Amino acid sequence: MVMNRVDKKFQELKQQKKAAFIPFITAGDPDLSTTRELILELEKKGADIIELGIPFSDPIADGPVIQASYNRALSRGVKVAQILAMVSSLRKESEIPIVAMVSYSIVFKGGGQAFIEKAREAGLDGFTIPDLPVEENDELFKIAKLKDFKLVCFVAPTTTDQRMAFIAQNSQGFLYYISVVGITGTRVRLPDDLVQNINKLRQMTKVPIAVGFGVSTPEHVEMVGKVADGVIVGSAIIKEIEKYANKPAGELVRLVGELVGKLVSA
Repeated sequence: MVMNRVDKKFQELKQQKKAAFIPFITAGDPDLSTTRELILELEKKGADIIELGIPFSDPIADGPVIQASYNRALSRGVKVAQILAMVSSLRKESEIPIVAMVSYSIVFKGGGQAFIEKAREAGLDGFTIPDLPVEENDELFKIAKLKDFKLVCFVAPTTTDQRMAFIAQNSQGFLYYISVVGITGTRVRLPDDLVQNINKLRQMTKVPIAVGFGVSTPEHVEMVGKVADGVIVGSAIIKEIEKYANKPAGELVRLVGELVGKLVSA
């Protein structure tokens, strides 16, 4: 049986004693053709896993920067089926692991098992679903496990120890630790309890732990990469895409790639 790309990547990186660099971009911002080229460019620049946001009108945990990118994509009429077709096309050129951030409303509308099967067939490797409490959809987790499709769970600094342990034991692929209290977005400084909480989580699970929310500078990436198995950067990259939105697609891709190259090198 072929190993899920997320598992395979973390195994490779563990042997290399490296943390995964995981950029977040929004599918369809500025358009799906550019998203496809961005993924290929970010892979060339050293990205290990892509977190691909599926735009949704009522995001749960996303701050204004990512919300705006969702709105830009939706205003251009981007559909889920088009995103899956883009990923399917991308698989002719790349085996980089891709985990989609998606609202449970979209999963529910598509039918849990059917949507996972479509996503897997297209070439996605897993989902992060911010509005899916792990306690409330055991069936979906069973289906994902059967299909070797990863459902990545979130833990926040405010999660109780008891619930943290439960989530950590059920997360698939990796565990997403939210470094800050609140929504996504760049921060000047990461919280003092970050290292302590990651060390606590390590006692609760054997799956890799990746840190996101607020991670935005090379200094943050370097700091988090020393204590976690993965570093997720979203808003800082989305800001760069927005900044160069009026430039030709090729130039936008190159400039965003330069930023990611600097973050990877941190």
